[in-house]
Amino acid sequence: MDSNLSVLYLLILLIFLSIASIFIIRQVRKTRTTESQLSKLKNKLTKEKGTVDEYYQLASIYLEKKIYVQAVQLLQKALRLKDSENEENMPKIYNALGFAYFAQEQYDIAIKQYKEALKIDSSYVTAYNNLGHAYEKKNLTAPALEAYESALKCDPKNDTAKRRAESMKKRLIPSS
Repeated sequence: MDSNLSVLYLLILLIFLSIASIFIIRQVRKTRTTESQLSKLKNKLTKEKGTVDEYYQLASIYLEKKIYVQAVQLLQKALRLKDSENEENMPKIYNALGFAYFAQEQYDIAIKQYKEALKIDSSYVTAYNNLGHAYEKKNLTAPALEAYESALKCDPKNDTAKRRAESMKKRLIPSS
């Protein structure tokens, strides 16, 4: 009986360690891939002028690593390179730039960037959600609600916009 219990405990431990190993291996692979991509892009962009997409990719890695100042610089370079060929990427770049400023608590600048993204693509749901969040951080409930409702017009199933719009409505309507 005791040996069966010991075997069971060892089996459970082995399963637990196997699962943990799988997660660790996946994370190591992801980190290696990201670092490899980071290294390639940095080397290329220091030696020669890159494309809008390359600057955006490198900035995205910096955003992931929470290196916001360098991400902002790269996104601004990408915007300076814009041409008709890369026009479809511009909303993503403005949105990422807004996110970088938002992360640094520069909400006014973030709002401006989100609005630039929406000028180019008025159906960009992520930019509406981010704009609403920035307005929330500034305690501007009515504009936040408006941004979330605009997101819902573009994507009625957007859970984030639904949840946040309901929250904003509750703030606007005083409870009796």
